[in-house]
Amino acid sequence: MKIKQNVAISQSGFAFNPTSGDSFSLNPMATEIFNLLKEQKTETEIAQLILAKYEIDEYTFQRDFDDFKQMLKHYQFIDE
Repeated sequence: MKIKQNVAISQSGFAFNPTSGDSFSLNPMATEIFNLLKEQKTETEIAQLILAKYEIDEYTFQRDFDDFKQMLKHYQFIDE
């Protein structure tokens, strides 16, 4: 999964796709995941980093991460 090149995100977590005009605000963990995706980290690398940093179990992380990926796909923020 790869975030589209023209998609921008601010330090406060405001993400914007200039192609579609879609935008939304992300919480701190989602902002971190979004930036890791922009750095082209693998899903395994992202999971390891987030699970080590935050108090979240693997099942909850995977469920929320899958939902987040679906949202990114819906708003056309990713290339497949």
